[in-house]
Amino acid sequence: MPLNILTFGASRNIGYFTSLRLLDAGATVNYLLRSTVVFDNDETIQKYIKAGKVRLIKGDALVIDDVRRAWEEASKDAPVDYLLFSVGGTVQFSFSRGFYMDPVNLVTQSLLNVLSTIPSGASPRLVIVSSTGLTAASHRALPFALKPMYSKMLAAPHKDKVGAERLISHLAGWSWDFEGDGEPGEDIMGPGDWKAREGLPAPGTLKNILIVRPALLSDGECQADKLKQKGKDKEPYRVSEQEIKAYTVSRKDVAHFIAETVLNKWDEYQDKIINIGY
Repeated sequence: MPLNILTFGASRNIGYFTSLRLLDAGATVNYLLRSTVVFDNDETIQKYIKAGKVRLIKGDALVIDDVRRAWEEASKDAPVDYLLFSVGGTVQFSFSRGFYMDPVNLVTQSLLNVLSTIPSGASPRLVIVSSTGLTAASHRALPFALKPMYSKMLAAPHKDKVGAERLISHLAGWSWDFEGDGEPGEDIMGPGDWKAREGLPAPGTLKNILIVRPALLSDGECQADKLKQKGKDKEPYRVSEQEIKAYTVSRKDVAHFIAETVLNKWDEYQDKIINIGY
């Protein structure tokens, strides 16, 4: 059976490039999009829409009813095999606020909505795109030259992604560095007790998860494809459960890793946090 994929945040960047690879491999991909016209001039996506391999679902990941409907639409013909979550905020700058995001908790609140609306009886495999440098241990491992950027320009999106990783660690039963990373505040997790959110899986029961932490992202070419075309037997990027001291990685190479994992290597990487970089 072809894979049935539900995506959040895949209108561009890592999610988009990953979805193209999965479509090329025969999967069906369901996109939740705030604006479904985003693909109107995309010849590749249009080809798959006409072939019945792409479903566009209009909605906002911050609206729980939209997310619930996305699960329902994506599950109409077959259960969702994989959830690809690559939601990310855009950093803005003003002299009064410095570097900021609006909303400040886009990733965490979207992921809370997604995980609290998984259909009863469903057991999709989850791929969550995060980042290196956001936890205390990960920040220590950064190349020295990148630390000021991560501490200033990327502080807001990373604070949000820490909230998302805290959520996953709680639901999956993974350890959390309370001393180093602390508990994300109400500004990120939302008011009240987020652990008691209706619909969330019980603590320690969420399985089949992969968190991917890329190094600083670039718009470069896919080195994996280039090496393959040249017939070179060389690893295009480094992946490790351990922190890696890497400067950058292209979005297309992260997409290559995710697609290859989904299609061929899930047993190797499931229930892990994987760092990726050059």
